[in-house]
Amino acid sequence: MLTIVLRQEGFESRVCARGDLALAAFRDFRPDVVLLDLMLPGKDGIDVCREIRAESGVPIVMLTAKGDTVDVVVGLESGADDYVTKPFKPKELVARIRARVRRLDAPAPETLSIGPVSIDVAGHVVTRDGRPVNLTPLEFDLLVCLARKPWQVFTREVLLEQVWGYRHAADTRLVNVHVQRLRSKVELDPENPEIVVTVRGVGYKAGRS
Repeated sequence: MLTIVLRQEGFESRVCARGDLALAAFRDFRPDVVLLDLMLPGKDGIDVCREIRAESGVPIVMLTAKGDTVDVVVGLESGADDYVTKPFKPKELVARIRARVRRLDAPAPETLSIGPVSIDVAGHVVTRDGRPVNLTPLEFDLLVCLARKPWQVFTREVLLEQVWGYRHAADTRLVNVHVQRLRSKVELDPENPEIVVTVRGVGYKAGRS
């Protein structure tokens, strides 16, 4: 069913029904986006997510049962970019996929900075004090969004719209977990952040340049 919907929307897809075969299938197919069900035989989706993320920044969208709050958080912490709860409407899933694929389009030349962190937007390169920082595409988009408007405090809802492409109310845990992941890579001390700063009761902003 899902394969048919994706084909009708112009996507070429490959199905892997077992978690223990997923990494090999990923390496063989090299997809632009991964749809990952957390309930897989052979190896669960969380482990598969970690394995894929260890070697690729490809966008990962989790498919999870409604109400699996712990699984959602663990999945996001393991490297997933977004999630859809089952049962879902095919159009909703296609919209999420398109949002992730659009982020892969080449941007115009632009260089940004937040303190010691430098961002080459077109080259998709981030450095801190001259040393490269490896970010996923979504973590990169989140950092760029903050860096482009250092004077602005972004609510979680605004970040969900501008970075994830949501046009409706969504789970703000997506933002919180990705901010934690981003801080773990760009901050010297993630517990006392200076690059991605929390504005209590409002949201997040870029630190002082």
